[in-house]
Amino acid sequence: MGLTARVLAVDAGNSKTDVAVVAADGTVLATARGGGFRPPVVGVETAVDTVADTVGRAFAAAGVDAVAHVSACLANADFPVEEEQLAAALHARAWGASTTVRNDTFAVLRAGLTAPRGVAVVCGAGINCVGMRPDGRTARFPALGRVSGDWGGGWGLAEEALWHASRAEDGRGAPTALARTLPAHFGLTSMYALVEALHLERIAPARRHELAPVLFATAADGDPVARALVDRLADEVVTMATVALTRLDLLAEETPVLLGGGILAARHPLLEDGVRDLLAARAPKAVPQVVTAPPVLGSALLGLDHLGADAQAQERVREHFERSGGER
Repeated sequence: MGLTARVLAVDAGNSKTDVAVVAADGTVLATARGGGFRPPVVGVETAVDTVADTVGRAFAAAGVDAVAHVSACLANADFPVEEEQLAAALHARAWGASTTVRNDTFAVLRAGLTAPRGVAVVCGAGINCVGMRPDGRTARFPALGRVSGDWGGGWGLAEEALWHASRAEDGRGAPTALARTLPAHFGLTSMYALVEALHLERIAPARRHELAPVLFATAADGDPVARALVDRLADEVVTMATVALTRLDLLAEETPVLLGGGILAARHPLLEDGVRDLLAARAPKAVPQVVTAPPVLGSALLGLDHLGADAQAQERVREHFERSGGER
């Protein structure tokens, strides 16, 4: 089988890396999963080494040693210059005749589309938004946190909830049930005790992400402060989507708006209803839908787009990953 018949799809996030070797007809020849991709923490070459281990296992299972095209959607590829640098680092490994790197949000976008046209907002640990048109035009945001104007995501929500709960307990802020529900999640009786435990790392810093579901539950119970944070996140999601639609001249056309990432995929009713209501008011032609397909599917579809694969091939690879849920 020639190189032109295969794509290496890579979806590398902060916590895990999924790869797949896919034939041009959409047949998935092999998949593998490895560790997270964190070049800002460990350096580019060490991060690529982690991907290389995963790729090596997938290549061995597929019985190949190279492909026609590498389609990689990577976390921490936030600017075009970073995509170029990472593409060069991956291409140097000689996995494929050509290599394309995109931010990992593009994988979620393409996974939810039947054609490369639409907008995706991903809200997981952080928040990001991208859009694309078939002519290659894209819309994107740096998504580096507050320094680039972002608000939201699991970490941001947890931080805001802690801020409001601490101020409520000591009298600086409005009363909120968060002052009780946040510490109770960890078996504690006060925000003072929770702040102390977080500061002294008796509670691991990584566990802060557990507070986002507590916030949504508190909002659902009617707490006005928690509800205001959920409403603010809905507004942020819709603001990003509307700006991306406007940049791509899609605001007046029926266009898919994909909602992905752990926070949005959890389908919290207050958040989902808020997003849909605001979209209906600001972008009435938008067609929102939640994406639950594994992002590596999006990387594979982008690779097949590059090869000019037909709709049947795209449907075949989609059926594989939607049927398996991304598991091997």
